[in-house]
Amino acid sequence: MGAMTTKTLTDSALVRAARGQDVPHTPVWFMRQAGRSLPEYRELRAGIGMLDTIRRPDLVAEITLQPVRRHGVDAGILFSDIVVPLAAAGVDVDIVAGTGPVVAEPIRAAQDVARLRRLEPVDVSYVDEAVRLTVAELGDTPLIGFAGAPFTLASYLVEGGPSRNHAKTKALMYGDPETWHALCARLAENALTFLRVQIDAGVSAVQLFDSWVGALSEADYRRFVLPHSTAVLSALADAGVPRIHFGVHSGELLGAMGEAGADVVGVDWRTPLDVATGRIGPDKAVQGNLDPCVLLAPWEVIEVEVRRVLDQGRAAPGHIFNLGHGVLPEIDPAVLTRVTELVHEHSVGFRG
Repeated sequence: MGAMTTKTLTDSALVRAARGQDVPHTPVWFMRQAGRSLPEYRELRAGIGMLDTIRRPDLVAEITLQPVRRHGVDAGILFSDIVVPLAAAGVDVDIVAGTGPVVAEPIRAAQDVARLRRLEPVDVSYVDEAVRLTVAELGDTPLIGFAGAPFTLASYLVEGGPSRNHAKTKALMYGDPETWHALCARLAENALTFLRVQIDAGVSAVQLFDSWVGALSEADYRRFVLPHSTAVLSALADAGVPRIHFGVHSGELLGAMGEAGADVVGVDWRTPLDVATGRIGPDKAVQGNLDPCVLLAPWEVIEVEVRRVLDQGRAAPGHIFNLGHGVLPEIDPAVLTRVTELVHEHSVGFRG
């Protein structure tokens, strides 16, 4: 990558907003923008398993580029999955259509943690290659890399798959904290390796997803989770790329999550962004937070809600427009394109 391209990416609306700098317009991207809502994605993926797709850099690059081409969003997000480092570290995990990740041998005790080996960069060389291919294709559009946060990955490993109550996870957390912390420490170490591979290959920002963290009280979050998320995010302080941290059902945790070391805190749709900024603090940018289901409403409703999110996002030093969670499969892609255009038009002159 030439110096000119690197400079352009550092100066992109996404990176500038993440750092609280002036922007020409509020940048926008959508969680799950690549994938199941796009017919071109479904065509490309036909008959290929999820993990097999992720291991093919040519497919990853094309899938990551599809929504950037179609919607004109301000960033691509690497097409991958939070369980990729688990599979690469030897966990027997499969992504089952309609269910999600399923782990063959769940972790329930100290000896099970010992099975989870340290991730080495060579284990995810296909991710390195995919990032390099994608960055070359994206040109002056930044690419976001990501990893799953220790708590969410631990829950998948302990439960054996997605869970409503996280009962087995909490039983281990409360009943055997030593094993819990050993598990999360290894997951944090592996998440860090995974993110560093992506940063070294050229991503312009990273996001740490803690999808299930809303299952916890703030006190439990601080005791059992915050140290491990902090270990990942703080170790990237000198990596030169903005760090985004996102959780679902995280309204009560926003203050604590803001302490984990990210530059940007992602907010789900349940907490207005100006309220969220009051909890996170005035020194962090925010990301979010339109309810994905709003995109199924008539356009006049969508327009009002998009403007509301943009206006509330002005309370923070920087705002990256996004959904409060991922794009739903049934959302019309044309609506996402129209939302992108509206965000750009409405936010010109907000900052800078």
